[in-house]
Amino acid sequence: MQSLHVNGYDMPYLDVGEDRGRPPLVCVHGSLSDFRIWGCVLGPMTQRHRVIAVSLRHFFPEQWDGLGDTYSIAQHVDDVIAFIEKLDLGPVDLMGHSRGGHICFRVAQARPDLLRRLILAEPGGELDASLDPDYVGGPSPLLARFTASAEKIAAGDVDGGLAVFVDTLEGAGTWPRLPAMVKQNLRDNAYTLIGQVRDNRPPFSKADAESIKMPTLFILGARTKGLLPKVLHALAAHVPYSKTAIIPNATHPMFEQAPQKYSEVVLDFLAG
Repeated sequence: MQSLHVNGYDMPYLDVGEDRGRPPLVCVHGSLSDFRIWGCVLGPMTQRHRVIAVSLRHFFPEQWDGLGDTYSIAQHVDDVIAFIEKLDLGPVDLMGHSRGGHICFRVAQARPDLLRRLILAEPGGELDASLDPDYVGGPSPLLARFTASAEKIAAGDVDGGLAVFVDTLEGAGTWPRLPAMVKQNLRDNAYTLIGQVRDNRPPFSKADAESIKMPTLFILGARTKGLLPKVLHALAAHVPYSKTAIIPNATHPMFEQAPQKYSEVVLDFLAG
């Protein structure tokens, strides 16, 4: 593990593989995870790319208590921008999963000069009326569930709160079936959910999607349900230079469930 001091914070990261004449691939994790989440695909992807996996502010290895106002989408976007600038390696390829996909999308909007290609694995967020004919405004049902999860965690019932979060994304009864190591990684980041429900994350708009000008790959798990596929397809329809890949028999944690297939899809895109 290494770190770069950006925006007053020591940002931890893993740096694996060699340049091989290509831009590095910077990876941004999603909710309740950290740079360890990419472990399943580091082997295949570093055969052809240098991979730099970051842990965002307040995630593992930091043990945050959920207090303060320094956790937000805007802060994490600023941190990723500053991190890429401080790497000073020229334009990079940027990949984000879930909430990390939302962050990478906003980085691409704000600083397209820093990126060569963009990979969004089921980016998290909501759609506004320009992308969703059923838009009615107000808090999303997903936020209500995550708030209930965060309240349990804040009250000390960490596993109970995590069960609500995981079951919301993957279906009822998922939490007990998770491997012990996956559960522990979620516990290590549990208190970040308290910050996340205060994110005030802006919804995606058609104008947002049309503003992304670099080649973009959207990756979807074939068995993912709920809002995530709807968001992905709406964005992919309006990002000008985009393509979509589907990972068979996979849900939201697709690169853990099918690491070889996921890596092949990413590497093919980066080589194209």
